[in-house]
Amino acid sequence: MNQPSFCKRWLTAAIAVAAYSSSTTVFAQDAEQSSQLDSNSPNTLPTVQVTGDRISGALQPTEGYTANTSLSATKTDTPLMETAQSVSVVTREQIEDQSAKTIQQALRYTPGVFTGTRNGFGNRYDFVNMRGFGGVGSIDNVYFDGLKMASDVSGYNSLQIDPYFLERIDVFKGPTSVLYGQSYPGGLVGLTSKRPLFSPSHEIQLETGSHNKRTARFDVSGPLGENQQVAYRLVGLASSSDSQFDHVENERYTIAPSLTFLPTDATSLTVMAYLQHEPNRGYYGWTPADGTVRDYNGKRIDNNFFDGEPGVNGFERYQRLIGYQLEHQFNDQWQARQNFRFTSSDIDYDSIYSSSYVGDSNLLNRRAARADESMHAYHVDNQLQGDVTTGALEHTLLAGVDYQYQRNSGEWQFGSASPLDAFDPQYGNTQTTYATPTNFINKVEQTGVYLQDQISFNRWRLNLSGRQDWADTSTAYTNLGMSSESDNEKFTSRASLLYAFDNGISPYVSYSESFQAASATRTDASGNTLDPSEASQYETGIKYQPPGRNDQYTAALYHLEQENVSEAIPNTSFYEPIGKVRSRGLELSATLRPTEQLSLLANYTYTDMEYVETNDETQGNTPYAVPRHMASAWGKYEFTNGALNGLGIGAGVRYNDSTWGDETNTFQVDGYTLVDAMLEYDLGALSSDLEGMNLQVNANNLLDKEYTSSCSSLRICHFGEERNATATVSYRW
Repeated sequence: MNQPSFCKRWLTAAIAVAAYSSSTTVFAQDAEQSSQLDSNSPNTLPTVQVTGDRISGALQPTEGYTANTSLSATKTDTPLMETAQSVSVVTREQIEDQSAKTIQQALRYTPGVFTGTRNGFGNRYDFVNMRGFGGVGSIDNVYFDGLKMASDVSGYNSLQIDPYFLERIDVFKGPTSVLYGQSYPGGLVGLTSKRPLFSPSHEIQLETGSHNKRTARFDVSGPLGENQQVAYRLVGLASSSDSQFDHVENERYTIAPSLTFLPTDATSLTVMAYLQHEPNRGYYGWTPADGTVRDYNGKRIDNNFFDGEPGVNGFERYQRLIGYQLEHQFNDQWQARQNFRFTSSDIDYDSIYSSSYVGDSNLLNRRAARADESMHAYHVDNQLQGDVTTGALEHTLLAGVDYQYQRNSGEWQFGSASPLDAFDPQYGNTQTTYATPTNFINKVEQTGVYLQDQISFNRWRLNLSGRQDWADTSTAYTNLGMSSESDNEKFTSRASLLYAFDNGISPYVSYSESFQAASATRTDASGNTLDPSEASQYETGIKYQPPGRNDQYTAALYHLEQENVSEAIPNTSFYEPIGKVRSRGLELSATLRPTEQLSLLANYTYTDMEYVETNDETQGNTPYAVPRHMASAWGKYEFTNGALNGLGIGAGVRYNDSTWGDETNTFQVDGYTLVDAMLEYDLGALSSDLEGMNLQVNANNLLDKEYTSSCSSLRICHFGEERNATATVSYRW
């Protein structure tokens, strides 16, 4: 993969286009907040309107930290205060204020979400643990523009989207299979991309920071022609940096063009592409618990320690996503939508990584892995929505058929490498031995048919949903003459009830289900593929939005169980079902703006998770990397007059409780509290000649707390992110 990158060529041309944009273009605000309430429905929520842009509410640019509607939980544009299940939204403004560089970072202030399963600058994938479920496998619970992100959890070929290209991030917690098919029980992360605007908008950013970070970004959008029927958007970045870990580099080049066509008042077509090349993508190693969470031979491993080999460890990834979203309004009652995406991804991976100590010495045994993988995938979702009335009942009906196909193939090769001193590493004299390569083909295919009825009766909101899935997986080791298949059928359902008081309080109850088909590589000792895991959740809660205000307060209690959980049989390549896992907890959140200058976020999460039925000594234990308590708060204050006019100050604190380091609960990882901060200044406050220019400085882990983010065994622990800072200059016109 040494050929010149197509992304680099596209990016060079695109930067030239952005720089050439006419200086006479007048910047128009993309969004203006509407706080008018429908007099016929006292609990109707304020919505965000985009002048001149025909974009539905949940896809619009949002002002501030509060979003009022979401597509994630219902696939219809439904007010969050009338959605009887937990949904949290990270808006564009929050992403920018906190300077999030990954999806994982963007979710650090979200209730019910633990992002510490792989922390530090190990940012190759986005691992998101929700309500105790997910962990390393959670790269499979991310959706992009309503369609599942292709990923192969059996291999290394999974994709990643840069937050700069997103309008918002929705976190839909709890089982989600009734609309999306097989999924992890903790929930899903829904990414919404930036879309073309008919109001001209332009931005260029330059950024520098810790670890020799250098980034250039641009985002330009506007109409094509004078008839307001076609709009474009072009977003891109080029970024490179060193890393917290020695001898590790990051490099990324991304371009995302999109076009919206409005051939009639009733039809909309948006065509989108996301093209990304990463010649180097960060650290993916770990260190043992001894020396990381506790002393080993009287010493601790440095949190910059690199367990691989310079010039050997590398990860190169190409990813290409091309798709469209087609909508047509037949009349005032019925509309149809089709979302389609084609994905291809290629990775070239070469790694040497630590294992365990050699006896009682300071030397770490090391293993080696190589992978060359190529994936292509198709996803399509067809929806028919109708708004009908039967007597006193108002229905929003949704019928859908979706299909996804994914094929990942390539070659794996595993081996061993020379040991390395964990406290005084000497590189360069490594001998590596590899076993015979394994050629593989992994396939996943899923077809689902779903029906949903959202019923309104006065202030009551009832949701009844059902779905039938056919999910097939297969794995073939072509050079070994081995293969396995898994064919599954499953019906899942959801029911919820909410009452929307006219004072803004909305209590609710809900029940939801999910399933997750076992990988075809997971077979029992007889060679039979394991049954799918199944999950069900009961949730009750209260949502509150004061009438006429954009503040939101939520409280949710849930009881979530997953059955047919499986684990590896020690010293074999087989798996066995171990029983049931239960998670129950409380999530509290507040998003408010007491004044025009002050914005606040506050969250608390309590998670009680336990193996309630197993066939080994883990029964009664807590899974690893599940904090019992988490809390966070973030605030931003903007000065609008006086000597400090144009200045903005933000700060946040995050607390994660201690976690168990393995499934047998033999050791704990200490909890930690981290402080983040930001400072921004609108340079236009100094001079009209600087209008549109903004300077922002962000610091993560401001107090430079040294901590271990999590462990999954005595052999695998992950250092937390050390203090790092970035400075960003933006120009918008």
